[in-house]
Amino acid sequence: MIGHFILRLSIWLLLTANVSVTNIIIGVIIALLLPRGKSSPEKLKSWLKVIIKIFVAIPVAFMEAFEIIFRPHKQEEIIMEKVKLNRSPLLVFFDIFLITFTPKTIVLKYHEEGWYEVHYIKPRKKQA
Repeated sequence: MIGHFILRLSIWLLLTANVSVTNIIIGVIIALLLPRGKSSPEKLKSWLKVIIKIFVAIPVAFMEAFEIIFRPHKQEEIIMEKVKLNRSPLLVFFDIFLITFTPKTIVLKYHEEGWYEVHYIKPRKKQA
């Protein structure tokens, strides 16, 4: 609770760029009046995993882009990926964003039954 209060007060002070006594009092009042969001440890763990995946996806996207430039990919396939259970709509959005962020994949459709329809390009198989 105290962490949320400090975070909200800090954001208020950064937004207003004013550290006068009056502004601090207004910030304290606003920080106390704002409703608190309820989150469970599983959700926080899921968010941490998504944030780590985002940082990993950035260099992977660059590597895939260079790979497509220097070795064009000719084969395509559509695969179905399972959605993790109990995902909030925002986490589903981030899952779709991560899949689509890399140049070789794009989500075509999200099925409510718990599947992503993903278009994937891959290098051409060498013929013997």
